[in-house]
Amino acid sequence: MTKPNIDPITIEIIQSSMKAITDEMFITMRKTAMSSVIYEVLDFGVAMFDKHGQLASSGSGIPGFIGMLEPGVQSVRAKFDDTSIHPGDIFITNIPHNGGVSHLNDVVLILPVFFEGARIGWLANKAHWVDVGGAFPGSISAEATEIYQEGLQLPCIKVIEKGNVNQAVVDIMEINSRQPETTVGDFWAGIASMRAGEKRFLGLAEKYGADILDYAIADYIQLAEKISRKALNKLPEGVYHASEVTDDELDIQVTITISKDEFLVDLTGNPPQQANALNASFDATMVDVQMIFKAIASPQTFANSGSFKPVRLLVDDDSMFAAKYPSAMSVYYETSIMVFDLLWKALATAVPESLPAGHYASICGTFLGGPHPDTGAALGIVEPQIGGWGASNSRNGVNALYTGYHGDTFNVPAEVSEQRNGIMIERLELNDEPGGEGKFIGGKGIKLYYKILADNWWITMAYVRSCVGPWGMEGGLRGSHNYINVVKKDGKKTRFRICTALTLNKGDVIEVFTANGGGYGKPSERPKQAVLQDIKNGYITPERAKEVYGVS
Repeated sequence: MTKPNIDPITIEIIQSSMKAITDEMFITMRKTAMSSVIYEVLDFGVAMFDKHGQLASSGSGIPGFIGMLEPGVQSVRAKFDDTSIHPGDIFITNIPHNGGVSHLNDVVLILPVFFEGARIGWLANKAHWVDVGGAFPGSISAEATEIYQEGLQLPCIKVIEKGNVNQAVVDIMEINSRQPETTVGDFWAGIASMRAGEKRFLGLAEKYGADILDYAIADYIQLAEKISRKALNKLPEGVYHASEVTDDELDIQVTITISKDEFLVDLTGNPPQQANALNASFDATMVDVQMIFKAIASPQTFANSGSFKPVRLLVDDDSMFAAKYPSAMSVYYETSIMVFDLLWKALATAVPESLPAGHYASICGTFLGGPHPDTGAALGIVEPQIGGWGASNSRNGVNALYTGYHGDTFNVPAEVSEQRNGIMIERLELNDEPGGEGKFIGGKGIKLYYKILADNWWITMAYVRSCVGPWGMEGGLRGSHNYINVVKKDGKKTRFRICTALTLNKGDVIEVFTANGGGYGKPSERPKQAVLQDIKNGYITPERAKEVYGVS
């Protein structure tokens, strides 16, 4: 495009303003949402795009959400021609097979931005809604066999047209949810977020003009590509391979080829789509690839569409990493984290200064619900869990941190869970189970105990790495496992890695265990003083220390 008569300082001011716009969208969403998974966990993402639908800037939140918003905008452009897109329109979609969506709960809202009659860009918001109907409370189940069981489908339609709300669509969303007030509240929070962004977007156009703004956005995307290609040239060229066996005894594998021009990920030859909800869309898998590339190439710089121009993904149609309609996908996130971890493993030996040993590698999404013990109001809790990260070649792993997939997210404070959700947090502490020993030890997962305070509650969960712990490096031992124990009021304890709508009653306790990360280096290389300090800190028992390290 022709460069307008503008100085580089002004261009940079505009580009910095774009980041400020998405930050304001993010803050607006957090302050107006009704469910704790949004305002506490930050299980959402926001972004702005150029007029062609290329990602230009994003707020904080889950990287996987932000990365999928560009395909979401493109799905609107594919379905609606330009004459059908008007000022005041807002689109809604949640079908993962159609582009830009991960599972039905992750609802995407998209707003085209017009200035002086012409479209100058797009804004989008994606957030996890607590319940969108379907056969299972919370709209999540690893047992689902097709998407029809998982909830209400919104096939890229206008929920607002020319500024007028399509109340029929809102009513349908509300009546299909077990949490109608929260659903509608989070919907309007998403609208408010985008309208805040639209106001600022238009402010830039009014101040600088549409042509200069368009040039600044295009320049920003080109700059991101230049940064990524320069970083790619610094990565060690080669072919890297990794394989793993999943908890379901599926063999998964990847080959990554790094050259001066391309970061090629080959996921062909992997298992077909599954007859359960452990499937992911092509877009979800592509985001895994983008995230690992960003992590090793230029993690300290901004990201937009240009950042991922060097990335290419090969995957078989109808595989579990590119599943087709109407496959179930409500637990896609566990498949995505498996892919992310597999890519990580393949590259860890190539860039050990950037990637440690395997971490707990499960979202550990925990879904609970039931009547409030005081009011009887129906409640729904959505909480991913924190866990242990792997050790590196220079230090121990980090304790109790979210997965590499999560980005800027947080666990729900015990006080919020107890006050808002009518549940008691009996215990939150580091996991003292064995695993992850080595010259440097894996970070610790957690033990989190939920006590149920009313009858007729339920829990749904599906954790991976429940049977096969996080991988170690250079002789480091594998970490421990992710799982829950359900302890009934009579003391009977049952271990689960997957369950759907399991009935809970007053006095029952859910014991959540997340894995310790993998170790780095042979245990025999860990200094005796460090082992004694581990014993003192409660990281290892004296008996285990003697068994693994020969220290007593």
